[in-house]
Amino acid sequence: MIPIRDDNPTVRPPVITIVIIAANIAVWLLLQGAGVEAALVKSLCHYGLIPGELLNTVPKGMTIQVTANYGCILSGETGNSTLLTHAFLHGSWFHLIANMWFLWIFGDNVEDVMGSFRFVAFYLLCALAAAGAQIYSNPGAAIPMVGASGAIGGVMGAYARLYPRARVHTIIPIGFYITSFSVPAGFMLGYWFLIQLLSGIPAIGDEAGGVAFWAHAGGFIAGLILIKPMHRPDYLAEHNALMASRRPEDRF
Repeated sequence: MIPIRDDNPTVRPPVITIVIIAANIAVWLLLQGAGVEAALVKSLCHYGLIPGELLNTVPKGMTIQVTANYGCILSGETGNSTLLTHAFLHGSWFHLIANMWFLWIFGDNVEDVMGSFRFVAFYLLCALAAAGAQIYSNPGAAIPMVGASGAIGGVMGAYARLYPRARVHTIIPIGFYITSFSVPAGFMLGYWFLIQLLSGIPAIGDEAGGVAFWAHAGGFIAGLILIKPMHRPDYLAEHNALMASRRPEDRF
């Protein structure tokens, strides 16, 4: 299911959501060379999260081949900053666009009930939780982990808890046929989380698949937990009042 929009208006403009999207795009263009191989690999090696190097569970000087032409030499000097910097890097145009699309659809409503400063803290905490979950699943991993998926998983977890009955319009490709329909957010996001869990179980201790399923799941769980203490009840009340004025049956 690919979300295209939701029926869930906001009271305030999603300033921080837009800033985060802009920051990711800027990093991709300016630091990662818009995917040019040399710049891309250099960014992954220096700013991606490499659990084995961070925890010193792989030998210093070990070379990890990232592409046919370039690799990372693990010096053992990677700092804790990669626990956050990895969340602003991406591996391809598709990776970037997909992540930013999900953040745009679900981030505005979560920001709306937190306010700007809380949303920044929330987003970064979810990124840390995602990193922690992925490290725990495979402490010896040597391939750089990058992507905002874990932090955005936290946004999705918060959205699922706040607005489980909000309608999300999706498209589903079935071969050459594409159909569309709306589903409750709780169903769609719960399905997404289940896929991460089922895909992550066989991937424990194995990085061959290249997808950080446990980062996604860890971020989602963090979002579910953090949204309750971090949202502003007065902001949520404003949002509910707006929804009630438009569609009384969709009060959250």
